[in-house]
Formats: sequence, C-alpha cells, structure tokens
Amino acid sequence: MIESSEKIKFNRILAWFDMIVKDHGFLRICYHNFHQIDEKLYRSNMPTPLRIKKYSKLGIKTIINLRGVRKDGGWLLENEACENYNIKLIDFRARSRAAPEKDMIFKAEKLFQSIEYPALIHCKSGADRAGIMCALYFLTYKKKHPINAKKQLSWKYLHIKWAKPGVLDSFVEEYLKQYKQNKMKFIDWVKEKYNPEKLESNFRSVWWVSRLLDDVLKRE
Repeated sequence: MIESSEKIKFNRILAWFDMIVKDHGFLRICYHNFHQIDEKLYRSNMPTPLRIKKYSKLGIKTIINLRGVRKDGGWLLENEACENYNIKLIDFRARSRAAPEKDMIFKAEKLFQSIEYPALIHCKSGADRAGIMCALYFLTYKKKHPINAKKQLSWKYLHIKWAKPGVLDSFVEEYLKQYKQNKMKFIDWVKEKYNPEKLESNFRSVWWVSRLLDDVLKRE
C-alpha cells in the first residue's frame, strides 16, 4: 500500500525532530566540525541532508557513518540524502570509550582499501570516533608516521583526552613507543603486541571531565 503524502510529510517531520532535538542536532547547526584531512579524506560531525548536498558538490563519493545502523531520524534522513545525491553510505560501528578491538582495526584496513574516494568520515560530534578512524586511515592505508595519526585526536576536533575517549590517545601512543624502538609496522604490532584489554584496564580518566562530556554534552 502506497503511503499518503500527508503520512510521508508527518514521518519526515518526526525524523527531523528526532535528529535536531532528541539527537541534539541543534548543537551542530552552526558548527560542523568539518575538516579536510588530506586530498582523499574529510571528517565532520553528524551531517544534515543539506550538508550532504553541499558535500556532494565537493565530489565526495563515500560517507562512512561510525554510529552504525540506528534506524532513528538522523540515520533515515542521511540514507535518503545519500541516495538523492549519489553518495555511497557505509555504516561502520566504532567505539569512543574503549580500546579499539583488533577485529575493528582489520575491518577498517579493508574498508579504506575498498571504498571510493574522496570520502567523509563522521560520528555524532566528529571528535572521538572520527578521530580514531582518521588515525587508522593514516596508519593502515597511508602508512604514515604515527605522529600523523596522533594529530587526529586533538582539541582542534573537540577531542578531550582527559575523559574516557582518552583511551584512544593511549592506543596511538602505545604504538608510537613501539615504532620509536624498532619501526615495527602498525598491523604487525596489532597482530603480535597489542593487548586491548590491558590497555583499557591501565587507562584512567578524570571523572568530572567524563561526567561533563557524557551527562551534560551528551557525547557518545
């Protein structure tokens, strides 16, 4: 049965309300945390359909959504906009408050090798998950010095290392130490040396900074 135009309009209003109000999209109306990382990659916070239209004019071919499949208003609107502007949307789950899993790292490596560029990476705020994925992009795809990866986890992108997402800084710094010792390749380090459980158990955040990000600013 074909939906009536009134029902379609009502569902779109609900989707926009969900994205702007429930998902705190009003905080992202003016500030997009949008940055070009290199000639192939951009990063930002959760985009609106109007922003996706703008990004299509920049030539962006792929958008990687690090929030995964959510079925909320923002996700539905993003899917629709990507279809309208001929952009490939990829849902890829990443975490901001835990050490990156080995399996996620290997999947990210394959992802960067398979997508069409230029590409945009986003999460909710564009600070933490976008940061670690851009770091992995430099480490796995571009084969850059880990200092380049470390720069993706910066206050410039609203990343705060003293809160729980600081475990991502510890991850990159752990590899940087190994790299300084013997120039070990990143993927080899992940396979042979990296222990996410140990890294996570050793990390300590500042409790009030974490409360500020999680409870007041509602970061994911």
